Amino acid sequence: MAATMKDIAKKTGLGLATVSSYFNGGNVREKNRAKIEVAIRELDFEVNEVARGLKTNTTRTIGVVIPELNNVFCSEIITAMEDVLRSHGYATMICDCRTDRRLEREAVEFLMRRRVDGIVNMPVDTSGAHLESFLKSGRPVVLIDRKIRALNCDCVFVDNLTAARNAVSGLIRNGHRRIGIISGPEDVFTAQERLKGYRQMLQESGIEIDERLIFRGDYTMESGVRGLEHLVQENPDMTAVFATNYELTMGAVIGANEVGIRIPEALSVIGFDNLPFARACHPKLTIVTQPTAEIGRQVAEIILERLSNGTGSCANQAGNEPIYRKLQTKVVEGNSVRRL
Repeated sequence: MAATMKDIAKKTGLGLATVSSYFNGGNVREKNRAKIEVAIRELDFEVNEVARGLKTNTTRTIGVVIPELNNVFCSEIITAMEDVLRSHGYATMICDCRTDRRLEREAVEFLMRRRVDGIVNMPVDTSGAHLESFLKSGRPVVLIDRKIRALNCDCVFVDNLTAARNAVSGLIRNGHRRIGIISGPEDVFTAQERLKGYRQMLQESGIEIDERLIFRGDYTMESGVRGLEHLVQENPDMTAVFATNYELTMGAVIGANEVGIRIPEALSVIGFDNLPFARACHPKLTIVTQPTAEIGRQVAEIILERLSNGTGSCANQAGNEPIYRKLQTKVVEGNSVRRL
């Protein structure tokens, strides 16, 4: 006869309410959690997830929709997020939409059919239309990295404006005045904030903004290559460039190599994200780093909080304000910036 929760309670000496809380993702003391997990193994206890889902109208599953699974920024966040969710009895279902709005919408529709309890999304569609139906169902959505002003939902992101200001400030302190930027798509919140920070720091330093020094890419490595080559061709007097995400940084370094530009002798470079890549470069890149593990933990904590208190989607819960968590970046110094 299959073991029951009552059997686990009897074996551990814990109350049935504590055992039930464990299986439902509630707060359980670590020593009690350890006792329960030992009993589960010894009794060969198996949870009937289908039956529990029908009874509770939950699936203990969080859907995750990201632009690119091979993006280091995304993968590091997912790893940290999964650790927290798993410890509370939740699984994740990850969908890679290949930075395609149609595929992103299809992924959300697929997750809705799978009856996930919540969705975490690094949005490609900046209108937010792909999430409206899910939000109307009262289930929580947490956005990563990119706020959507039309949606009243929770978001975890970094202070992108300050991140860009700090990067550009470092170049200016080293005597650079002709500073190029390889930016992201115009309609993406992250790209808007980083470009705004670039402009602000130049203006505050008394440096005239030259639109020829601004290249708007699409957050791909190929775009970084094109951006570097375009900026060098159009601005032979450019002494430094700021690449504003990981793919653009990789592309800029590749572009510099293909054009035959030596870093930092001929061009100083500051990039974004992925410390291992920065260390592998020669010379070691100066980069802006984001706290990916902390982003993942905060995303998981917010969605668990929404699920535990039943507030669900901010958009349709009266008096329920969205949660915005803005984290700070830091500049990790390398050898890719030359002092003029």
